[in-house]
Amino acid sequence: MKMLINVPENVVADSLRGVAAAHPELTVDVQNRVIVRGDAPVADKVGLVSGGGSGHEPLHGSFVGRGMLDAACPGEVFTSPVPDQMTRAAAAVDSGKGVLFIVKNYTGDVLNFDMAAELAEDEGIQIAKVLVQDDVAVTDSEFTAGRRGTGATLYVEKIAGALAEEGAPLERVESMARQVADSARSFGVALNPCTTPAKGSPTFDLPPGELELGIGIHGESGRERRPMMTSGEIADFAVDAVLTDLEPDGPVLALVNGMGGTPLLELYGFCAEVRRVLEERRVPVARTLVGNYVTSLDMAGASVTLCRADEEMLRLYDAPVSTPGLRWGC
Repeated sequence: MKMLINVPENVVADSLRGVAAAHPELTVDVQNRVIVRGDAPVADKVGLVSGGGSGHEPLHGSFVGRGMLDAACPGEVFTSPVPDQMTRAAAAVDSGKGVLFIVKNYTGDVLNFDMAAELAEDEGIQIAKVLVQDDVAVTDSEFTAGRRGTGATLYVEKIAGALAEEGAPLERVESMARQVADSARSFGVALNPCTTPAKGSPTFDLPPGELELGIGIHGESGRERRPMMTSGEIADFAVDAVLTDLEPDGPVLALVNGMGGTPLLELYGFCAEVRRVLEERRVPVARTLVGNYVTSLDMAGASVTLCRADEEMLRLYDAPVSTPGLRWGC
C-alpha cells in the first residue's frame, strides 16, 4: 500500500508540523501533542478541550479556533491521547471559568479524560465532562462499552463552542453540550477498509462486491455485511436506523459525512438520497452539512448524523466559526 509518509512512527508528529506551518493562528506543541487556539486563554470564557486518536481528521485538531474548540489532543493513530496531554491542554485554555472536556465514548478516551480531569482539578482547574455516544449501529464494540462516539461530536463542539464564545458559564455550556449529544444519532457504512500507517495493509477483510453496514470510525465491524447496494438503498437503511432510534418530532440538522476515501461527487449524490428519505418520512431538515469531517484514514464510505434542533441550537449552529476545518460567518 503506497502512503504519503516518511516513516510510520513519525506520521503524527509530521502531521502536526504541517498543521503548524499551515495555520499560524494556532499554537501547535509538536513534542507534547497539543493544539491550542493562538489567543488562549480567552478572558472570561469557558475552555473547550477534546481529542482522540489521529486518523479522523479534521476531527479534532482542525476544529480548534473561534467558535469551537480551544484545544485538541491528538493521540497516535486510532489510539487515545494520554492524560498529560489533556491536563496540559486544560491549563493552556483555562481563564478561570473552567474547562469542558468533550469525550467520544471509547474506553481509552473515557479512562484517560477521567484521569486528566482529576489531575486538572488538583491544579485548581474546574472541569466538566460530556460523553458523546451517538452511533446506533451496535451497543458494544471492540473499542468501547456502550454506543460509540462518532459524527455527533462535530455538533457538540460547534454548538457548545458558540455558547462558550458568548461567555456563558461552565454549567450552561455543559448542559448545552449534553443536550446536543443526547439529541443526535449516527450510522456509518464502509465500502472498503482503511489502512493504518503502522500496518500498511487493510485493517479488516471486506471482499470485493460487499459492504459493511454500521461500522465505527476505526473500521470496527457493524450490524451486518451485505452485497454492494446502491446509494439510495444505503440511504434507506442508514436513515431508517437513525430515525428509529432518534424519533424526531421537529426539524433536524443533517450531516452527510465521508469516511476519508469517498469523493464529494459521491457524497453529494448520497446526500440527495438521504434528503429523499427524510422527505418521505416527513422530517424537516433545518441545515445540511456535506463533507469529510469525522473520517477513518482512507476508508471509502459515509455516515449519516441527524440531530434534533430547537431554535437556540440553530442559532448557535449558525453563529460565526473560524477553524481550519469549519468556517462561516467571519
